[in-house]
Amino acid sequence: MNASMATTFVTGLTLSLSLIVAIGAQNTFVLRQGLRREHVAAVVALCVLLDIALMTLGVSGLAASLGRHPRALDALALAGALLLAAYGTAALCRAWRPRALQAASPETARPLARVLTQALAISLLNPHVYLDTVVLIGAVGARQPAGMQGSFLIGAGLASAAWFSALGYGARALAPLFARPAAWRVLDVVIAATMWSLAVGLATGVFASPTLT
Repeated sequence: MNASMATTFVTGLTLSLSLIVAIGAQNTFVLRQGLRREHVAAVVALCVLLDIALMTLGVSGLAASLGRHPRALDALALAGALLLAAYGTAALCRAWRPRALQAASPETARPLARVLTQALAISLLNPHVYLDTVVLIGAVGARQPAGMQGSFLIGAGLASAAWFSALGYGARALAPLFARPAAWRVLDVVIAATMWSLAVGLATGVFASPTLT
C-alpha cells in the first residue's frame, strides 16, 4: 500500500469511526444483544454488512441523488422518529419491570429471524444511518482521487466492523453488573431517553425543514 492509498484508507477509517461511535438506536440495540448473549455474531455481521453496502452506495453517487430529493429524506426522518418513539416506550416498559441478566437459552432466546428483523428495522428506518453512511461518508468518498475509493471504503468498513464487534462482544464484560435488575432498569431508562430525544430531534428537524414550507 503506497502513501496515497494509506492516507485514503486512514481517512475512511477515521471518518467512519467519528460518525459511528455515538449513542444511538442501532448501537444500543447491539449493546443489548451483547448483554443478552443472544445472536451476537449475526447481529454484528448484519450491521457491518448494512454499513458497507450503504457506504458503497453513497460513494458510487447515491449521495448526490438524495440531495436532489429532500422530501424523501423528510419522509425517512418521520418514519424513523415514529420507530424510535415506539422502541423508547418499549424500553420504558422494560424498566418498569426489570429482570436480571440471563444468558440466552433455547427456552428464553428469541428466534434469530425476529432479532434480525428488528435489527433491520432499527437500522434501515433510522435516517441518521443514511445521513452518516450514504450522504456524509459517500460524499467524502466520492471526492477521493481516482482509483482510491476502494481504499477509502476498506478503511470505513473496517471501522464499522471493529466498532460493532467491540460493542457486541465487549458487552459480555458487563454481564456481572447486569445480573442485577436495578442495572437493567438504569440501562433501559437511558435507552428510552436516548430514543425519545432522537425521535423529537428528527421530527423537529422535519417540520422546520424548508421543504415543508
